[in-house]
Amino acid sequence: MKKQHDDSNHSLWSFEEQPPAKPARTQRHRNGTPVEGAAQRIEEKGDRGGGEETIKPFPREVFARIAEDAEHAGGEWQEQNFGPGYVGQTLFDTPASEDNTVTVVLPQANIGKVPAQAPVRIESTDKRSYLGIVVRGPFAEPDGIRGDSPIVITTSVHDAVFLPDYHGRVQVQLLGEELGGKGGQLVPQRFRPLPKSPVYVLTSEEMARVLKLNGEIELGLAIGHEELVVRVPARRKSLWFRHVGILGTTGGGKSTTVSGLVSQLQRQGFATILIDTEGEYTTIDEPADDEAMLAALQRRRKQPAGVEGVTIYHLVGRRTANPQPKHATVQPFCLSFEQLSPYLVCELLEMTEAQQERYLRAYDITKQLLQQLKISPRAGEDASWLLELDELEEGYRGMRLEHIYDVVRACSSLVEKAEENIEFSSPDFKAASQTVLQKIKSAARGLPGAPPSWKALQGKLRRLLNLRIFDNRKAQPLRYDQMLRQGQVAIIDLSDTDSPQINNLVIAELLRGVHRHQDEHYARLERQQERQAGLLAGADQAQAAKEGEGLVPVMVIIEEAHEFLSAERVRQMPTLFQQVARIARRGRKRWLGLTFVTQLPQHLPDEVLGLINNVILHKITDANVISRLKRSIGGIDEGLWTRLPNLAPGQAIVALDGMIQPFLVAIDPTPCKLRMVD
Repeated sequence: MKKQHDDSNHSLWSFEEQPPAKPARTQRHRNGTPVEGAAQRIEEKGDRGGGEETIKPFPREVFARIAEDAEHAGGEWQEQNFGPGYVGQTLFDTPASEDNTVTVVLPQANIGKVPAQAPVRIESTDKRSYLGIVVRGPFAEPDGIRGDSPIVITTSVHDAVFLPDYHGRVQVQLLGEELGGKGGQLVPQRFRPLPKSPVYVLTSEEMARVLKLNGEIELGLAIGHEELVVRVPARRKSLWFRHVGILGTTGGGKSTTVSGLVSQLQRQGFATILIDTEGEYTTIDEPADDEAMLAALQRRRKQPAGVEGVTIYHLVGRRTANPQPKHATVQPFCLSFEQLSPYLVCELLEMTEAQQERYLRAYDITKQLLQQLKISPRAGEDASWLLELDELEEGYRGMRLEHIYDVVRACSSLVEKAEENIEFSSPDFKAASQTVLQKIKSAARGLPGAPPSWKALQGKLRRLLNLRIFDNRKAQPLRYDQMLRQGQVAIIDLSDTDSPQINNLVIAELLRGVHRHQDEHYARLERQQERQAGLLAGADQAQAAKEGEGLVPVMVIIEEAHEFLSAERVRQMPTLFQQVARIARRGRKRWLGLTFVTQLPQHLPDEVLGLINNVILHKITDANVISRLKRSIGGIDEGLWTRLPNLAPGQAIVALDGMIQPFLVAIDPTPCKLRMVD
């Protein structure tokens, strides 16, 4: 192949000798005019260079100008140092972005520093500071390619070597803006953090402070953190006294949560009443001895210890599940019939409408007899309580079950025209049998007929009388002044009753008595405050000074609450539910809290769920139950709800008043002994 040289000293190939080659590309400006390309800047050195082709070197002025521009822009690029705690940056929003959440991307080395539920601080580039919590992630994503792209899937399936670099991604829910910048008061945010804003993970101390996890009651460790202990205050009215629900399936860890809570409330001076339908808690006065529980306590650096100040109460004539406790006191008790509202008795005995009509008529006759015979009120007794008597709340003072049973049996005999069969079992009525009989006869003229209804009513009262749990001389009614002392724990052992009706009678009488006791103490406290304010004088001041005492906080824990307050029972027993609702409404001011514990939350009606403002949710697998709880319980992120069916024993979603955000918590092991440990 021969070269031809022209006068311009450019080397050209002759047409017929030109080898096949790619056409030269012409570079152009943006306006379309051609520019001199690299190929057009090639020069030959002629014979001196042996025909070699070279590229002209750039003038030194070009490099000097580039260096000057770089220096003007800030100098050589260096990795930015964001300071300690830095983990990543906020990402741009997309059409799929949601209000109140931002996406944060993390370098590969920082993925492990941002676990689920990690609180973070976002220092936005507009000088605003935001706090947030990780609600989804961390997820690992390959750099520059989708994680579900065909090349990633194919190479993974066939075990090929394709390991691209990757980064992390988390979704952060905003908790609020720090007023005045980092460390300021947390207020609702008005804006969103800008993209490319640095994100920092908080220390354990900052997390506890920001998330308000400080207090005397220690629940456990936040899952995903080694040192973040979830604590709540003991004396926060909006927490324990706006009522708590501990919900979850069998084996989820509810008993551990309850016993640990009782132990800590006792140390904080609460008077705690635990209604135990299975006798499971009758050994909490002893330290834990289960091997698994001891190992868990050791991991948390805690010591096994029994609960102090425990008294086990059981119905007279029934047995307790722990007849010989090592440290607790065992005490039988009976019920006082005069404390039960007549309408509540009708509901608990499931009387028909006809039976209710006859019972209330007999109840009125019995009241008249007690007044006529000077049994209640007694001669010379102040009868002003009659004016304040609310029979929706309590019964007639001095009335016993055998009193009304005698009246019902006498009315039944009169309706059947069998006056010769009338006899009285009550000593009060035996002593004045003729007077009692004449009174009943005079009232019998207006009595409703239908002897079968009278007989059915008589049978229900007889069965109740045969239980011998009312006004039994071998035991005393519950002494609320003893039960509700500071640091006392009362276990109401109903494990030997085998009757939901009896259990409900006990619970109803207990709730009424506790509420009345706290009401009286609250009134005394108000009198004391008035005395201190100088609003009372003379003898009133002396009486107020004697009565004025601080209220002891009281917690009533109802195990198997679905048996007491199921949807069906609430419909059948509106008086009972009204009593519970009244306690729930007034309890906060009187330092009286209720805790409902159940393994069947689906049986609790909406009216009861509406009373619960704080929840500890153990494992629940029923999707319908979870969906219903979502409608009743607000503030729990969807990510936590999706984890609820798969929680391990001892794990729980804790959503309590005062916490900035609900947390997934590994509940601490109980230090005390339980009778039934799986």
